[in-house]
Amino acid sequence: MSNHSVVSEPEFEQAVHEIESTLGPLFEQRPELKAAFKILQIPERVIQFRVVWEDDKGVAQVNRGFRVQFNSALGPYKGGLRLHPSVNLSILKFLGFEQIFKNALTSLHMGGGKGGSDFDPKGKSDNEIRKFCYAFMRELSRHIGPDTDVPAGDIGVGGREIGYLFGAYKAYRNEWAGILTGKGYDFGGSKIRPEATGYGLVYYVSHMIKEARGEDWKGKTVAISGSGNVAQYAALKIIELGGIVVSLSDSKGSIIATSDKGISPATIDKIAALKLKFGALADLDSSEFKYLPGTRPWTHFKSLDVALPCATQNEVSGEEATALVAAGVGFVAEGSNMGCTKEAIDIFEAERVKGFVNGKSPIWYGPGKAANCGGVAVSGLEMAQNSARLQWSEEEVDAKLANIMLNCYNTCFETAKKYTKEGEFPSLVQGANIAGFLKVATASHNQGDWW
Repeated sequence: MSNHSVVSEPEFEQAVHEIESTLGPLFEQRPELKAAFKILQIPERVIQFRVVWEDDKGVAQVNRGFRVQFNSALGPYKGGLRLHPSVNLSILKFLGFEQIFKNALTSLHMGGGKGGSDFDPKGKSDNEIRKFCYAFMRELSRHIGPDTDVPAGDIGVGGREIGYLFGAYKAYRNEWAGILTGKGYDFGGSKIRPEATGYGLVYYVSHMIKEARGEDWKGKTVAISGSGNVAQYAALKIIELGGIVVSLSDSKGSIIATSDKGISPATIDKIAALKLKFGALADLDSSEFKYLPGTRPWTHFKSLDVALPCATQNEVSGEEATALVAAGVGFVAEGSNMGCTKEAIDIFEAERVKGFVNGKSPIWYGPGKAANCGGVAVSGLEMAQNSARLQWSEEEVDAKLANIMLNCYNTCFETAKKYTKEGEFPSLVQGANIAGFLKVATASHNQGDWW
């Protein structure tokens, strides 16, 4: 079997290479696992279909629909649905592949998958989005179920879209079932699901900061990219814990704080309302920040403590990573999936192996499959609540999320220590990749998927 697809799939190939590049020490100890990695690269099933829907002018429109059911060794396929013009099979395979190991790190019973469409919800009316969701679910409903595949939201799929998709499934199948997560609370959703990825990211980085420097978030300056749910709730939690948020961004530009007080919760609330209307940060006006069009935030700071990419894949380049090193960043963790390019990761990892310099810990990088697994963790908790036909309080869910992130961090850290040279700081990316891969590979072997 060739190691690559006949058709070029750059995002997927990057994800495979990123994980494979850290598994060398494990393969030296257990060479039989190379066969497992080769097998796990192939999805168990890929579903592709057309979605025909009617716009407000009565004209038939068509989009491509996808669902990549990647691996079910640990549980039902689990991963979001993305609605964006950029969606293609390479991106969904990359996201689904990462999802396998991310879900493994939560220790919940979830496999890995991803899906979506090249439909663009921007500029569409509520009625057009509803019609698209019903058309999309007409085919998807044949392939999902609470014990088979449980999708969730992603870029372009929020509470409104999840509601329409859930209603469509119920209408087509004549059953109320927990076949989606991120639902409204009144029809089976979980408390703090919208906040979960951002909160979980902050909880994970809290352990990094405490481990490396014995400190907390108080007084830390934090650059965040993105302005969706992950960025918003990460920012609010950081402010709550005493940190200072100095940037947010969208696809058109960035806002950079103009005072040492940073961006306020009130401004973040305005951004949340703006994004619900698909507005841009350029539409905001405040003395708290300056708007920089056509740029990401990473190169605009002389001094910075923490960087959290929370927008999309490959949003921190090698050049931007070098700028973050020059700014003295101590911690980089991904709220987005594969937020850093391979070149950027290599730069952060090269700084890590230098160890302590003048009594200061090196840059420490937290990969997305660990740092941002809080979202899918609470999705897993939503699945558990649906199965039991009950709902937990906000405090219960938050406590369970915090405990999952602690266990995830400890798993990554303790695994990394086993493969770290003396005098080096442990590599969390290697720890996450090895721990997640080993769990899936072991389950797959025991189920007869490889031998």
